[in-house]
Amino acid sequence: MGTETHIIDRIKDKFGDKVLESHNFRDDQTVTVDKGSIHAVSQFLRDDPELSFNFLMDITAVDYVDKKEKRFEVVYHFYSLKNNNRVRVKAPVEEENCEIDTITDLWKTTDWYEREIWDMYGIKFKGHPNMKRILLYEEFKGHPLRKDYPINKRQPLIGPLN
Repeated sequence: MGTETHIIDRIKDKFGDKVLESHNFRDDQTVTVDKGSIHAVSQFLRDDPELSFNFLMDITAVDYVDKKEKRFEVVYHFYSLKNNNRVRVKAPVEEENCEIDTITDLWKTTDWYEREIWDMYGIKFKGHPNMKRILLYEEFKGHPLRKDYPINKRQPLIGPLN
């Protein structure tokens, strides 16, 4: 059994039905988990001595407007410096309850990633210590990376225009 399959198997063994789907295609390991378990899964990946995913490379989001039951996915990319392995963890987020738990207590760099996702997609991170816009100004209306954001939408002007 390859290391990659072992990673997916360890996650499945630990979290059971919280793992919604997984695949290992061309050394691309991906596990989709219930959003309510994202903190526990992230902590397990980091703290399990056999896996040792000690580097959070990136967090992003995807908008599947009109294509999936749950409109958004938050996507986490982890790397193990010790084992030279990568794993992608995805968590579907519905539009009606557009939030997921923060993992800022596990990785401090998450602060900026989560704020960027809030700013661009409108997905809130419960428990985040400073959930406010990071790229756009506070008066900006909407979240511009949502696929239904109007391309010609006018925004309020802020500050003096001299």
